[in-house]
Amino acid sequence: MAVMIPVEDGKIVDSSASSNSLSTETKRSNSSLDKEAFLQLLVAQMKYQDPLEPTSNTEYISQLATFSTLEEMQNLNSTMQADQAGGLVGRTVIMKVTSSVGETSYVSGKVDFIRRENNKTFVSIDGSLYNLDDLDSVVDDDYMTAVGITDEFKEAVASMPSVKQLTLNDKDKLLAIAKAYDSLTDYQKLHIAKYAPDAVKTMKELVAKMDELVKAAGGSEDKDDSDKDDETEGAGGADKPDNNGSEGGAQ
Repeated sequence: MAVMIPVEDGKIVDSSASSNSLSTETKRSNSSLDKEAFLQLLVAQMKYQDPLEPTSNTEYISQLATFSTLEEMQNLNSTMQADQAGGLVGRTVIMKVTSSVGETSYVSGKVDFIRRENNKTFVSIDGSLYNLDDLDSVVDDDYMTAVGITDEFKEAVASMPSVKQLTLNDKDKLLAIAKAYDSLTDYQKLHIAKYAPDAVKTMKELVAKMDELVKAAGGSEDKDDSDKDDETEGAGGADKPDNNGSEGGAQ
């Protein structure tokens, strides 16, 4: 394999891009030594052997046995990869993809289907195929749901005013956040407590402050209503006829 090295003004240019590309290409070349390449090496050895000191039949048999073992191992690995990929359908996975220049990126999503091409297994995520060898993680669906809920919870709490600026007008919104949090599973609450502890603390402080505001407003209203009831009863008592007196007068 020829390696192209850029030259400018009679000097070799050592760029990171060409260096990463060469490294990636070298890795691919090293990893592409399959059973066909092994067989070609064996044939080349037989073709170019020293006629004065030929390779013994025992060595050929040993190499053929090694070749057969390699083929069986590759077939077994291919079968195991297919079985593994089949179990990934419908699961959420994270793929670690390395570009031709050596840059690494991560792609996550649910596996739609698998495909076998050229003795390699590929998984389909959002319409794109990825080599099974790039599989980095298999994520539990409950975990992914908890991650989404945690993000939504943080955003909801962040949209609330501070404790000092909280008013009764924020009661319905805060109540909705608190009810949504209470309806979560224990696993989801633990996830929020682990990855968003500040949001949980802020929510509890807001709820406590809202309770104070409601009690303060409710106590004033109850007192006013009580005074009105007393006045009404007093007025009613003055106008209410005396049944005993009325009956006695009638008699």
